[in-house]
Amino acid sequence: MAPAPNMHPTGAFTAVAARRTFDKQTRPVPAQHISPATSPPTSDAASRAEKSKRDWPPSVRSYVQRSFAEENMLPHINREEMETKLKQVISQSVSAGTLAIEDWDNLPLPQMMIQEERMHASRLAISTSQLGSGGLSIPIAHETNEVKSKKRKSTDLDLTPEIPGGTAPWDQSNGRNSFESRISYPDKRARNGPSLDNGSSKSNQILDGRKKRFENNTSGSPTLRPWRSPAVQETSTKQPEGPIVGRCQDLEKKYFRLTSAPNPETVRPVHVLEKTLEYLKKKWKQENNYFYICDQFKSLRQDLTVQRIKNGFTVNAYEIHARIALEKGDLSEYNQCQTQLRALYAQNLGGHPTEFMAYRILYFLHTSNRTDMNDMLADLTPTDKQDKAVRHALETRSALALGDYHRFFQLYLDTPNMGAYLTDMFVTRERLSALCVICRVYKPDIKLRFITEELGFESDDESARFVCDHGAQQYLEERDAGVYLATGRALNFFESALAAASARPELKAYT
Repeated sequence: MAPAPNMHPTGAFTAVAARRTFDKQTRPVPAQHISPATSPPTSDAASRAEKSKRDWPPSVRSYVQRSFAEENMLPHINREEMETKLKQVISQSVSAGTLAIEDWDNLPLPQMMIQEERMHASRLAISTSQLGSGGLSIPIAHETNEVKSKKRKSTDLDLTPEIPGGTAPWDQSNGRNSFESRISYPDKRARNGPSLDNGSSKSNQILDGRKKRFENNTSGSPTLRPWRSPAVQETSTKQPEGPIVGRCQDLEKKYFRLTSAPNPETVRPVHVLEKTLEYLKKKWKQENNYFYICDQFKSLRQDLTVQRIKNGFTVNAYEIHARIALEKGDLSEYNQCQTQLRALYAQNLGGHPTEFMAYRILYFLHTSNRTDMNDMLADLTPTDKQDKAVRHALETRSALALGDYHRFFQLYLDTPNMGAYLTDMFVTRERLSALCVICRVYKPDIKLRFITEELGFESDDESARFVCDHGAQQYLEERDAGVYLATGRALNFFESALAAASARPELKAYT
């Protein structure tokens, strides 16, 4: 029977190539109208799918697993660098056709390769610097490109190189980003590392891993830090140990901040420093030149520090400098001396610890540092509290905490040692606070003589000058019975002045 005239001679259907991939962008290509006896041609998508079915050798998979094992990780090499290096190694093997014959069991891990490259780059940098300074002459032209590539950032590198002949094991899609998560493990225990049998802990595993890494170092030499050159590390090990001993015999020496190792020829020994201290004490009494004395004391303290001298003489030198700094109001130098004295007192080297303990309490009152004040009060012993200076400082703190300005100014006029220099730094603030209380209580006015006696002024002229210096002279009224302060009108003014004086003080150097 002859076929119908409108029908295709090959049949009533169109042959279509079967879909072999789930890629949305890959669409099936309609086949040509061919006879049933002829097989359809293979499409490009099908050929790529065939290539993607490549089975990577077990040695390659084992190599990738060992690269990311916890015991083989190096702390100074991150995962991103390892991934890049691992891709480069496998890509080169695929390109060269040696993927199946490569000895992956003995091939160095990517982190070991990166460490070796860094060490090589550091040695190359030393050779380059010696060549430029007229030292060694080493041919390095053939290593220029390698050094440049190591200086590039990881973001500048292509992390997904195209590998001919199929898909790399890290590109097999399983919805994960990390290298380790893209590896299929036959057993979950292989992924989680060795099991904790026989009571071994995770810390022991880490220690064993470190031990194995050092055992793999076949050079026999100690491991070098990759960011330090061998020459630099060798030089650092040759530094002289122990303190230096000065040989300078000059009594006076200007202070210079050290920028390198001290030279014994410019450092004075202890017996010279003792003479220097006596000379500076006489110089201070005669000339009272603080800039000169401070510079000389800083130089003396520096010589003690570089020689690591900590004894009774060291304590005496710091105490004298601290007292002179207090006298001139140089809190910057005083704080430096006070900090060192605390460490020296802890070693029971003598000196006057209770005196400077009282100074610390008054200093915390000046800076309104309640946190350090509470810490110090907790450290005081019953013996410390029996000392006259410490007891006076504690009573001063108590008076301020209770708002008892009458008791505070009585203590202010009877401060032992050099504590008055510290109290002078915050007495203005406390006088303004007391004036605010007086203005609230005594209205509408109060005699100026009362203020003089209560706030520790030496005369009425001094108290009137204090009021005028703060711009409150308009509240002073002169009458037949004397001078009065209009407390009812001056309250708001003194409260504003107190707020400005209560700001946290800045510890500036003496000028």
